[in-house]
Amino acid sequence: MSGARKSDANPTFEQDLERLEEIIEKLEDGGESLDDSLALFEEGQKVLSRCREVLEKAQVRVKKLLEDGSSEDIDPEALGR
Repeated sequence: MSGARKSDANPTFEQDLERLEEIIEKLEDGGESLDDSLALFEEGQKVLSRCREVLEKAQVRVKKLLEDGSSEDIDPEALGR
């Protein structure tokens, strides 16, 4: 993994994408046991959910900016990581 993680409990969007790619590669290789594959799949679903959440928040922010050209009502912290 390139770069240091912000924290395991609060990875950045980019770190989540990197982890998702790692999970996909492992699952595609097929060298994992069934239990390990299921655990990886479950982790992948959680990571994917976090990525979607961040993207949805970014989409709302962009839409707001395009509608009124103002960011005063937007809380940057609401975008998460």
